[in-house]
Amino acid sequence: MSLADPSSPAPLRHRLHDALPARRTWLKALHGMMIPLFVWFMLVQPRDVVPLGPVAFQFHSILGLIFVTGAVLWSADYLRRGLAGRPGPKLSPRLRSFHGLLHKTLIWGMAFVAISGFLLGLTSHVLLKAGGVLPIAPPLGLPLPNKIIGWLHTYQFYALGVVAMVHAGFHTWRHVRLRDNALRIMAPKGLHRFL
Repeated sequence: MSLADPSSPAPLRHRLHDALPARRTWLKALHGMMIPLFVWFMLVQPRDVVPLGPVAFQFHSILGLIFVTGAVLWSADYLRRGLAGRPGPKLSPRLRSFHGLLHKTLIWGMAFVAISGFLLGLTSHVLLKAGGVLPIAPPLGLPLPNKIIGWLHTYQFYALGVVAMVHAGFHTWRHVRLRDNALRIMAPKGLHRFL
């Protein structure tokens, strides 16, 4: 069989590409998964679930692992292929720049939250496991850096929450004021009739 032979099997990369959903489809699913997780972590801290017992803490930890996995996938996709969409023709040049800045801030912010979570595990005095199964990092037992990184991790996440609210407000404004269907772009088709 020659390389030009059409009956030869496609390389694994092409077969995987054909088998996976389109980029926008899986980004919509990831987006839909990250929103409730973002809200959960804005409202619920580990200190809130520890008094409820080990099962509640385990649940919180599993959600954290899912959130970090989504953040890493989203960041890796951005690093490999850039932003998934264009800002839209109805936006002024300043708003186009703002649109890109919002998206990049969210993507990089999620990546940095994941990195600070890793550093939190690294400076801890005990081995922390994401989801109760995946060791975050070997514990070095550094109390002062752990306290500083813990503070940074928390405030970094809440600052990112503010950016996420501005992002949601911006796209809602676009959808209502400019009528450019900004909310339909990332919403599942089943919700389009409500938007």
